[in-house]
Amino acid sequence: MKNVTRRNFVRNSVTAGAAVTAMAASPAASASGGSPDARIKIVALSCSPRKGKSTAAALGVCLQTAGQVSDKIETELIELADFRINGNLAAGVSGPEGDQDDFPKLVPRLADPGVRGIIVGTPVYFGGMSSLCKAFLDRAIALWQDNFALSNKVAGVLACGGTRNGGQEVTIHAVQVSLFCQEMILVGNGRPGPRIGATIWSGAEGGVLKDEFGMTTAKALGRRVAEVALRVAGVS
Repeated sequence: MKNVTRRNFVRNSVTAGAAVTAMAASPAASASGGSPDARIKIVALSCSPRKGKSTAAALGVCLQTAGQVSDKIETELIELADFRINGNLAAGVSGPEGDQDDFPKLVPRLADPGVRGIIVGTPVYFGGMSSLCKAFLDRAIALWQDNFALSNKVAGVLACGGTRNGGQEVTIHAVQVSLFCQEMILVGNGRPGPRIGATIWSGAEGGVLKDEFGMTTAKALGRRVAEVALRVAGVS
């Protein structure tokens, strides 16, 4: 009988339902280019445990701007607060006593070859990403093991902190490292400022959307992700 290891279990089972989709999103498939008339999707992932709050609102601004770049772009916001994600890498599809969490539901939505850009947004807790964000990124090893399903998708990062300089850039760097390992194409805000991502202040008077500087970075990030995703996909 063939030995079953934890690594093999995760590789062979966690994305079994999305194998065909992930294959289509592989580097070989991406390299073939796309039709100029095709549509692409930009997905934003809110990694805040608080649904509909500052991080989600700021990502909404990213997506709104991304959608304005071209009528060929569709956008979607996914809030991980709606999902139960076990950070234990050994969980696979089923945890202890068959306790299946919600991560497998995300796999086909992100591996979809029509998804050409992903913006990851996280609140900043004590100078780092949320535990929900870390759990998601750790579990995303399944996407890496299944034909590098995120390879050549464009990625941007947004961090939302409680103070103006509350660790947003450090947090963005940490998330980017994980996305870099997935063979994603990382982008920052682009012109006119050489920023590495969107830095949001949730404590702005009147709410996060009143953070003028932060919203400028969010719009720039959404625009840049959309521009590069269109070019990579060969969509005009």
